[in-house]
Amino acid sequence: MARVKGALMTRKRRKKTLKLAKGYFGSKSRHFKMAKQAVMKSGNYAFAGRKARKRDFRRLWIVRISAACRANGVSYSKFMNGLKKAGIMLNRKMLAEIAVADEAAFKSLVEKAKSAV
Repeated sequence: MARVKGALMTRKRRKKTLKLAKGYFGSKSRHFKMAKQAVMKSGNYAFAGRKARKRDFRRLWIVRISAACRANGVSYSKFMNGLKKAGIMLNRKMLAEIAVADEAAFKSLVEKAKSAV
């Protein structure tokens, strides 16, 4: 029986890694050993970035809601507490969208939150 050599799979694996490293600076996009390290590190950064993006957007929504609340004469914490007591279950993303796009609707939400507290 003929001996199986691993050249085909090795080449496929290396080509896949080099394809992922395309566009990297210098040797990192051309040499397999350096490309492998760079791709592994970029994967770690991408994983951390997916988690950080959620935090960043939540922070942005809170800042937008807070600014709109201040314009209507109430603090962010009192507004959120009022919404909870009024039984209005809107997430921060939607509240931020309403605050930016429809000021009249947000003003009515603020009034409902004020009356509930």
